[in-house]
Amino acid sequence: MNQETTMSSAEVSFKDFLFNNKRNRTILWLAAAAIVIQFAVFKYFYPFASYIHGDSFSYIKAADQNLNINTYPIGYSKFLRLFSVFAKPDYVLTSFQYLLIQSSILFLLFTFFYFYKTGKGMQFLLLGFMLFNPLFLHLGNLVSSDNLFLSISCIWFGLLLWIIHRPTIKIIICNSIILLIAFTVRYNAMIYPFIMLIALWLSNLPLRKKIFGLGLSLMLCGIFTSFTMYQYKKLTGYWQFSPFSGWQFANNAMYAYRYVHIADRHPVPLKFQELDNMIRVFFDSTRDTKKNPSENLKASSVYMWTRRMPLWKYRNNLFKNDTTSIELKKWASMGPFYKDYGIFIIKQYPIYFLKYFIYPNALKYYAPPVEFLDVYNSYRKSVAPEASKWFGYDSNNVKTRMKDNNVLVLNFYPILSGMINVSILCLLIIYLTWKGWTYSKPFQKGLTIGGAFWLCNALFTIFASPAALRFQAFPIILTTILVCLLTDFMFQIMGKLKTEKDSYIRVQVPKNKLVATNPSA
Repeated sequence: MNQETTMSSAEVSFKDFLFNNKRNRTILWLAAAAIVIQFAVFKYFYPFASYIHGDSFSYIKAADQNLNINTYPIGYSKFLRLFSVFAKPDYVLTSFQYLLIQSSILFLLFTFFYFYKTGKGMQFLLLGFMLFNPLFLHLGNLVSSDNLFLSISCIWFGLLLWIIHRPTIKIIICNSIILLIAFTVRYNAMIYPFIMLIALWLSNLPLRKKIFGLGLSLMLCGIFTSFTMYQYKKLTGYWQFSPFSGWQFANNAMYAYRYVHIADRHPVPLKFQELDNMIRVFFDSTRDTKKNPSENLKASSVYMWTRRMPLWKYRNNLFKNDTTSIELKKWASMGPFYKDYGIFIIKQYPIYFLKYFIYPNALKYYAPPVEFLDVYNSYRKSVAPEASKWFGYDSNNVKTRMKDNNVLVLNFYPILSGMINVSILCLLIIYLTWKGWTYSKPFQKGLTIGGAFWLCNALFTIFASPAALRFQAFPIILTTILVCLLTDFMFQIMGKLKTEKDSYIRVQVPKNKLVATNPSA
């Protein structure tokens, strides 16, 4: 099986595997046709791009003003600005985003097929699921970093497989550049250098080239991190990479803090007292969840984005006499303070934090909510003026040809995600029990980085990041691929064991005895 697993990669180049293999070439042509036709049909029903009211317009504003830092990572805004040089209409942008998603996923899929022997049935199952996946249509039509991060992540992981099995300096450099782009687009990419380290360790590269690969990635990400921190230092006076993380820490801590009984609350340091008093008064005044339905939510992000909540009120009080600071400065200036406060509260009430934030967030990771993707354009009929100006709309109004703005086609995803997460855990346990690595070392390497990513992403999401379908698109896709390939691999092992058993019986038992013991003889 070891030889079979690497047969394709040993005999033909990847280019020949794609374009000189008649079956694969036909699949690619059919895939291209399917991609174009279904997106054309989709755009008939959704002629305008979709927006997350708040996030999308923040990206557009940063692109329009050519900002170097923003509330969110700046990568997608830079992408929007670069893309606008070539085309302005939103249908060109959304078409490119969808094409990039599908192309990157096909690259990832065929890289898996190239390096690992996979049954035709499983290949067609995966290809069908990816090509006709409604999630990619709605992500591609969304003005948000989610689609770009999904595409970049697929390319990045595909290149990791090349580093493991067919490493070259050119591939290492490409992977480092892709990693840098991912780092500028989404904070989830903070776990990517660790996964790349594992890939380099598994490769057969000389030590000096492994060090070069890791060093180049860390250097590029370090340059971007230092530049971002310097920009925040100039703006706020604080060295920080992500004010967002500070707000996130305070938000997460509040979801545990609200359940601490009044008698069990501990004193806080003097610098936190004013904020802490505001939060305590807020919690005490919102116990009636019928009047305050948002307080029924667990492990959400309401506290960090709703302006009537204590974090925003405290910020506004600090800057009430400041008429010169821009919104970004006011928001970013609170990052370090809120981070310290959030960490303090978490340390004071760790059991509450585990019970009321970690556990609910783990459930959300297990089956991520569809969130903003369950409706078109946040259920609104118009967009902000900056969007209509950026894309050249005749007015601020947008429309669809659907009966309403609900997107019901994605409702199966939380169930699918839960099934996939359970499946990968069970299959990994079976793989370890059967000592699957003894049957194929190449497959073991690919499974190692895939399993490492699944675990690291789970820990990062559960402990530090909100869980939603658009954030978990790449982990779900990668885990789905791993589940299918691992299932196929298990059937291959079972077939091999059965063949060996049958061969052993034929050798050990004389032919005449086999006939004699046959009941039908």
